[in-house]
Amino acid sequence: MITSVIIDQALRLGLATLCGFLIGINRDAREKTAGMRTLALVALGAALVTMTAISVPEFAGHPDSLSRALQGAIQGVLAGIGFIGAGAILRRGKHEEMVRGVTTAATVWMAATLGIACGLANWSLVVIALVLVFVILMVAKPIEMWIIARFGEAPAGEAGAPPTGPESPPH
Repeated sequence: MITSVIIDQALRLGLATLCGFLIGINRDAREKTAGMRTLALVALGAALVTMTAISVPEFAGHPDSLSRALQGAIQGVLAGIGFIGAGAILRRGKHEEMVRGVTTAATVWMAATLGIACGLANWSLVVIALVLVFVILMVAKPIEMWIIARFGEAPAGEAGAPPTGPESPPH
């Protein structure tokens, strides 16, 4: 029997998955390491952990216990996401200025935080944050490139700057 609780749970998990999936479309379009499936799974997992923490029966009626459980769950999700994010950041070449993948790692982290917000059913935060993520991913790059073109070159290894050194491909 499908109850209102099951519908609410499906909505939270489904929207978390959708948020990750939508962010992943942007990453796939740019051929980045974390795409639709990865970010959808990250957001879904974060929502599931959050919902599990708030639904444990022994915390019902005990706000302090629930608060500690929820805080622990969120901290655990964000710490674990740090490992996934670190895997998305790859150092290419022999020089630190060749670090790539930081934006992809940040999108993994954002997918997790959106999943947490979905798990908590904070829909206004989900919508606002999702819109801002897309503004950052789609609009900020052209603005950044315009600023670099107008006011000077970005240091090697930073966004928009071609890599330099013996590992860089010929232009």
